[in-house]
Amino acid sequence: MGAWELLLVGLVILLGLCGVLLPGVPGSWLVWAAVLWWALKDPRPVSWGVLVGATLVLFVSQVVRWSLPPRRLQAAGATGRMAVFAGVGTLLGFVLLPVLGAVPGFLGGIYLYERLRLGRHGEARAALRTVMRSGGTDVLVELFTCLLIAGAWLGAVLCG
Repeated sequence: MGAWELLLVGLVILLGLCGVLLPGVPGSWLVWAAVLWWALKDPRPVSWGVLVGATLVLFVSQVVRWSLPPRRLQAAGATGRMAVFAGVGTLLGFVLLPVLGAVPGFLGGIYLYERLRLGRHGEARAALRTVMRSGGTDVLVELFTCLLIAGAWLGAVLCG
């Protein structure tokens, strides 16, 4: 697979990661479709292994998400700017403290947004709890799953 095709697969994965944060966009399925495209264009055991792993992780993620309450983020006051803060925090956490840092990064991004908006620690904590109970956990599970898949894909591409 050429460099341009890998770049396109990476862009579709990035679009899927952004799509997780937007309501109505099938972000996790875009990430999975990009890995499928890569595996079909570059049929090696490692690419098929990443595809099978991505499929299993997405299946488990869907089961977990179905057990959570439905998303009602708009009712909790979630905005697009909050999604940007949460997404950047998740990505930074995932990179700085590999894999496990995504969870505190997500929570930290939402807390920072609420702290800047509301100005007080107690109110920001209460707003963070409200957002997480209104569907933030669902978003976190889906985003974490997509980051795991993206990381596995990137590792497989870089290692050969």
